[in-house]
Formats: sequence, structure tokens, C-alpha cells
Amino acid sequence: MRRTIFDTPILNTLLHGVSAVVLRIIGWRREGRAPDIPKYVVIAAPHTTNWDLPMALLLAFACRIKVYWMGKDSIFRWPFGGFFMWLGGIPVDRGKSHGMVGQLIQVFSENERFVLVMAPEGTRKSVLYWKSGFYHIAMGAHVPIVLGYIDYGRKAGGIGPVITPTGDIDVDMEKFRAFYANVTGKHDRNKPIAVATRH
Repeated sequence: MRRTIFDTPILNTLLHGVSAVVLRIIGWRREGRAPDIPKYVVIAAPHTTNWDLPMALLLAFACRIKVYWMGKDSIFRWPFGGFFMWLGGIPVDRGKSHGMVGQLIQVFSENERFVLVMAPEGTRKSVLYWKSGFYHIAMGAHVPIVLGYIDYGRKAGGIGPVITPTGDIDVDMEKFRAFYANVTGKHDRNKPIAVATRH
């Protein structure tokens, strides 16, 4: 994978300290620790606002996690495209997303360390179901799923449990449902009413 802001040692160290200070200034608390495993998929939920991305990056720097994240291709257009990719962004054309799961499984296999952050809703809008791509990527790459969260109700965010997918998506989704039941998005009315997938 290409180099990102996380690969610049001095800047990475600086941003770790700055992020911790910023979180304290805005009254947020970082919770949990980065798991000591080289590869995993991180769920970033709930996703209800554009503020979720800067908050997630603040938390990633504070936790010292080098992450890659997926965003709609329109935000990667000039003049900000290079900047967002430097921040770890991977552009996704929602109209041509077929094959993305396989491509990301391949990326996992080609890298000794790779952490992919995904918003399972796939959009900030209200949805009934999570998209199941994150689950199939984790299964295909044989990596665990880490439950990341940004809880605007408690002003806390960070890293939750590490779940090894069993292959029974319905059983595993119940674990996700239980964890996120009390996590509040910035616009909670947009929170999925059912943490489940169409598959």
C-alpha cells in the first residue's frame, strides 16, 4: 500500500500528542487499546455525519493505529483527493463497487500489516440494514473484526471487542447488535433500526 501520513514518524508522533490534547479540549474520552494483531477490519459505527471521519482519525492517531478507510470517490477529486489519500483514504465508486471485496482481500494477503476501517451502513443516511461487505472481507482475509465506535451521547470513542467471524453471519451480527445497542450517533435518528445484513 502507498505511504500515508501514518508513515511519517515525526509527524505521526506529533499528531498522536496533538490528537490526545484536542480530544481533551473538546471534552471527549478515548477508550480501549489497539489490539496487538497485525491485520483486522474495524467497524466504524454508527455513521451519521461528516464529522465521523475527523473524529475517527483523531481517535486513530490517539490510539496509534495506522488505518486505511473507504470513502465515496467524489471526495477524492481535485483539489483534496491527494490529501485524503495521504490520510489513508481509499476511493470507492459506488456505481462500480463489484469486486471490491475481492480486491481488499487481496490487499490483506499482500501486506504484513493492514487495518481497514469501514462504516457498515455505507452512508450517513438512515438505513435499515448494514452492508455485509466488511464481514465478507474479514472472512475472506481470515482476519478478525474489531468493534470501533464514536459515541456522541457519552462523548467517547475508541476500540471495543475483537470478534473472530464464525461464518454464521446471523449469529455474529447478534454480537454486533448487542455491542452497538447503546452507542449514539451524532444524528441518532439516522441510526439503523436493525443491525443486520441482507445477504
